[in-house]
Amino acid sequence: MLPAFPRSFRASLPTRRHVLTALSASALTPAFAQFRVEVTGIGLRQIPLALPAFRGQAGAPAAIASIVQADLERSGLFRSINTAADQGLDETTHPAMQQWRERAADALVLGSINALADGRYDVRFRLWDVVKAQDLGGQGFVVQSADLRLVAHRIADYVYEKLTGERGVFSTRIAYVTKAGSRYVLWVADSDGENAQSALTSTEPIISPAWSPSGGQLAYVSFESRKPVVYVHDVASGQRRLVANFRGSNSAPTWSPDGSQLALTLSRDGSSQIYLLSAQGNGQPRRIMQSSGIDTEPVFSPDGASLYFVSDRGGAPQIYKVPVAGGNAQRVTFSGSYNISPAISADGQWLAYISRVGGGFKLHVMDLANGQAQAITETNDDESPSFAPNSRLLVYATRQGGTEALMTTTLDGSIKARLAGKSGDIREPDWGPFQKY
Repeated sequence: MLPAFPRSFRASLPTRRHVLTALSASALTPAFAQFRVEVTGIGLRQIPLALPAFRGQAGAPAAIASIVQADLERSGLFRSINTAADQGLDETTHPAMQQWRERAADALVLGSINALADGRYDVRFRLWDVVKAQDLGGQGFVVQSADLRLVAHRIADYVYEKLTGERGVFSTRIAYVTKAGSRYVLWVADSDGENAQSALTSTEPIISPAWSPSGGQLAYVSFESRKPVVYVHDVASGQRRLVANFRGSNSAPTWSPDGSQLALTLSRDGSSQIYLLSAQGNGQPRRIMQSSGIDTEPVFSPDGASLYFVSDRGGAPQIYKVPVAGGNAQRVTFSGSYNISPAISADGQWLAYISRVGGGFKLHVMDLANGQAQAITETNDDESPSFAPNSRLLVYATRQGGTEALMTTTLDGSIKARLAGKSGDIREPDWGPFQKY
């Protein structure tokens, strides 16, 4: 076995690294769907953005402009201009650019929300480049009240892409696990942690959720059979299928980029080793390599040609890389004596992982081109990093100020946002792929 996962106060919920830990009861209050965002840090280059409240927003169920603003601030690339005194503006307003330039705004978003007779809402907005005095376009949506938060996230995506040239991730989703007493819940939530919906509830542990490339399914490990087995869960229908229930432990599933296969850790032949298995669960698994040590936590490279994984073959947990076709593994991490939980960015440039530093466990980011890595957090109980699909942000679990929390961070650690439940044990986040509309 790999050395025990360090966060002893979380021993009641096993993780990918510690799937055979004996469970101890702990009374924890439920995690709620409501989160607040606390952005800290100073970005080096931020776009000053003016975003007044949408006209009609006061009577609507969702504060559209506030949600958009929080999304953009969380990215680390935007800084908000105070617009509290700006009332009555909407997407039909032709702004006085010089006045907004004098207020140091580089971009301006104006919009409105109107209730329709059938109970739906009409949301419209327009984006302006204040510096160039250019209309950058806008969109309109007619939706049920339940979809207003999604509309706000899509507006934030539009603004982000127009002003940075890169795709926004605010309308994507995250999955994570909570434990409250003897109740384990797999949640699916918006990228800001809000609007959490229960995908699965169990009296036995649920661990290691992993999104499929399409965003329609989640693989995870369940202990319902009194041992770890792997299921694939259809998010829309709630239906699931058993894909791995071999002798011994079945753990740490991850999807191939094309969605056709799962890499996972099995102990069917003795010690924990990495195998490939059809995502449908049919056929026999293929062992990737022969090893005398423990190999676990596989993740695919974006091109699907390689797997990064954790192994103690050198005497302590380190991250390695091996061709999916098989072959010799190459060591990737050399700094530190305990490195686990690899995550690879979609652009293939970055490796995120957890490293033990002075008795604490910190999130690190490595530039794979040169092997340079740095710690990007001040906390000491970090776990389970996962990249946003645009490779610009990470979500991870940690303990901050004495409470459990989900956090997002920029890759340099300069901007962090806390997505904290009111109470409860929250962990193992996984950031889903881009959504299709």
